[in-house]
Amino acid sequence: MHRRHHWARRSERLDPVRDHREVSLHVSAYDFPWDTLQALSFALFRTYAVPSIGSLLFRTGEFTERTQKRYDDTGILLEEVQRHGLDSTRGRAAVRRVNRMHAVHGISNDDMRYVLATFVVVPKRWLDDHGWRSMTPHEVVATTEYYRRLGRMMNIRDIPADFAGFERLMDAYEQEHFAFDAGGRAVADATLDLMATQWPNSWLPRRLVRRLAWSLMDEPLLRAFDYPVPGRAERALFSGALRLRAWVLRVSPARSEPRWVSTYGYFRTYPAAYEIDELGTFAAHGSQHAGQHGGAVPSPPRSEPGEAAHATPPVSPSAGP
Repeated sequence: MHRRHHWARRSERLDPVRDHREVSLHVSAYDFPWDTLQALSFALFRTYAVPSIGSLLFRTGEFTERTQKRYDDTGILLEEVQRHGLDSTRGRAAVRRVNRMHAVHGISNDDMRYVLATFVVVPKRWLDDHGWRSMTPHEVVATTEYYRRLGRMMNIRDIPADFAGFERLMDAYEQEHFAFDAGGRAVADATLDLMATQWPNSWLPRRLVRRLAWSLMDEPLLRAFDYPVPGRAERALFSGALRLRAWVLRVSPARSEPRWVSTYGYFRTYPAAYEIDELGTFAAHGSQHAGQHGGAVPSPPRSEPGEAAHATPPVSPSAGP
């Protein structure tokens, strides 16, 4: 049994740049698997509030007509990279699949860089507000380096050099671009509807699930979707529940084994197995092999359920600890 700060202390003995993957796994798979999942879920919500992103996602129909599949594909691709590493065969294959999806839609470098910034910044802010502790400076450097490396593999240009640069980029981009778009709102609504089908939310009234999600969104994000802004009492109720959870974890022992998001049971599209090169969207809908033979990385072996890893799809903020 490990003491509560075991993984942070172990990370301190590593180089945050050279060993960024190991340190980032201590954060996301040992100390904060549920919190990281929630933070990245709300990071994706922020991207829907940028009209150029939200409207594109709506036009593809993937997030509104095939919400569960798109949810699963996004999570699996990202967790393949996280669990197996950026230099592994599976990790490189997953990044290649993501790059091909993005190339089909001609997404701007500015939008891609903004999405990357949300993955860097939002988890730290979530843990500052709701975690049993904040990230250490060592962990911030390591997780930032992890996403810098991922961004370079995705051919994103002008990536910030440090966390402060990502923070400035994200805040400035949102101030300039957050705005209501009917397509972005439809994508956000579909994601909230999916939340309501997942355990334990499936036991709650759908309206309560939405109120919970709204209470965890800041006012600029809510206004961009034209969602109601919860009052102080409502926010205090839900944030108090998260503070209680944080206290329980603070006095509990650390995990001795990693907790992968696939073990939360959210992925429903692939009950048996999946091929990385068959995940996601394709140039011609329904043609699952369009353009999949390019690149230097061979197709990886078929994955069984539970072999995937840490994911970042939008999921319920009330799912397991």
